[in-house]
Amino acid sequence: MSLAAKKVSRYILAIIIIFSLNFVIPRAMPGDPLTNLLGEDVILTDSSVTTLRSEMGLDRSLSQQYLDYWRSILQLDLGYSFHRHSPVSKIIFTRMKWTLLLALPSLLLGGVLGSVLGALAGWRCENQSQKMKTAFFLGVYCTPPYFLCLLALYLFSFKFALFPLKGFYDTGSAIDIAHHLFLPILVMTLFSLSRNYMIMRGSILQEKSSLYATYARAKGLYDAEILFRHVFKNALLPIITLLAMDFGFILSGALFVEIVFSMDGMGNLIYDALLSRDYPVLQGSFLIITLMVVSANLLADILYSRLDPRVRWH
Repeated sequence: MSLAAKKVSRYILAIIIIFSLNFVIPRAMPGDPLTNLLGEDVILTDSSVTTLRSEMGLDRSLSQQYLDYWRSILQLDLGYSFHRHSPVSKIIFTRMKWTLLLALPSLLLGGVLGSVLGALAGWRCENQSQKMKTAFFLGVYCTPPYFLCLLALYLFSFKFALFPLKGFYDTGSAIDIAHHLFLPILVMTLFSLSRNYMIMRGSILQEKSSLYATYARAKGLYDAEILFRHVFKNALLPIITLLAMDFGFILSGALFVEIVFSMDGMGNLIYDALLSRDYPVLQGSFLIITLMVVSANLLADILYSRLDPRVRWH
């Protein structure tokens, strides 16, 4: 078996194990499995309990339940939320599109701008303007995200009334949605940019003292050529790991932003489900996040193999 096949099979095995744990945990908890699957706040009559137990297959053997569980997952059936009176998959996919619309631009802009600006700051670390930029981004990086959100909301929405105070939209038009999303995307981008900036700067400082960079200088290459043709690619590896982790937890990572800006996305959905003990929604969200984490790590592995020959797949 090739190294690539081994890596892919390892990720598939991880998905199977995690999904299986999602099946086992509610049934291994103390008490009635039906209560663990529906949530403790759901009140049912005895006849309803019997009917639901039969509909959910809890009166069957564990092996049959496990097969039914995988069959439902393959059909994108993640269960039913009795708190929200709707299928879990419908709830999650409705909320997910808004969170992706909020978080994906922030992740991409923060990754690109943070990498480029951090690389320049590390390469020209003696420059006074770069030192001032570093001090600014260090301050942003050390500030909790929810405080940045509150500060931006107070200044630009409450004080100057430049942006709406809450929600994803009022009328639903493209301009209206962009107007609502601009400020939260700006805050998320700024935080992501500052972190990537600091890590990329440190990585460049380490790489530029390497022998291959000294050799490139001895060949007479310009600074920009040495940085972006040789040093940048090697210094980018830690950023790829961070972006993979960010993408994996993108649905839950926007939690603070969505709470402060009162946006009904995935972060708020998980938070509300946790407070109301809506276990089907929590389990469904957990499965989606698992798929995204594994997919992001697989993509990071592929990018690593392209950028660094030492870990290239064969």
